[in-house]
Amino acid sequence: MLMPILQVNSEDIPEFVIVCGDPKRAEVISRKLEGARELAFSREYRTFVGTYEGVEMAVTSHGVGCPGAAVCFEELIRAGAKTLIRVGTAGSYHADIPAGSLVVSTSAIRTDGLTKQLVPEGFPAVADSEVAEALYASALSMGEGVVRKGMTVTLDVFFNGVEEVPHAKYKAAGALGVEMEISALYVVAAIRGVRAGAILATDGFADADLAAEYDPNTNVVSDAVEREINAALKAMASLAK
Repeated sequence: MLMPILQVNSEDIPEFVIVCGDPKRAEVISRKLEGARELAFSREYRTFVGTYEGVEMAVTSHGVGCPGAAVCFEELIRAGAKTLIRVGTAGSYHADIPAGSLVVSTSAIRTDGLTKQLVPEGFPAVADSEVAEALYASALSMGEGVVRKGMTVTLDVFFNGVEEVPHAKYKAAGALGVEMEISALYVVAAIRGVRAGAILATDGFADADLAAEYDPNTNVVSDAVEREINAALKAMASLAK
């Protein structure tokens, strides 16, 4: 069956899928797969399939923000995906989680608009515990930099407007950092009965007291993205075996 938005056939999608925002990053991840081939590139959604440590996996880009990302997650699940891991970036709330750190998201504070239309207000956005633990163990095994796990925030806002985003409150509540898609992933996964988790490379500070000029294109961030990709692939392989 052809998925109308992703433009992939369900028979080509394995149970294990890595998802990321950037189509270019999807291609980078695919280069680590054996026998990788591109299935489709439709809108912001680019999909590859191959094997890693003998496990068949797909890699799909989901774009920026919850609404478009949720379309990607829904169609992957309808096509047969059972475990999804997001590989992304986030702004940190803490000085001891500088740019170049890895954060495994165990849950997401839902400040996005999309999930409010899917589930009641009090419904939690939570990672599958086995996926989160596999990601954390794999990230620690990389042997470099800061690795943390905990709660993250999902926002719709990237650039500030006239309304102030209450980052200080989220930080005080224990959130480690902020990104734009995880709540959609966790909620969609929960209501569709599949597993999901996420790992993030921090690319700067969202805390106003720590923030410097935003620059995600540094060597330290690139190195962290490389580590999180390797950690996600190894975690997925371990979950499949």
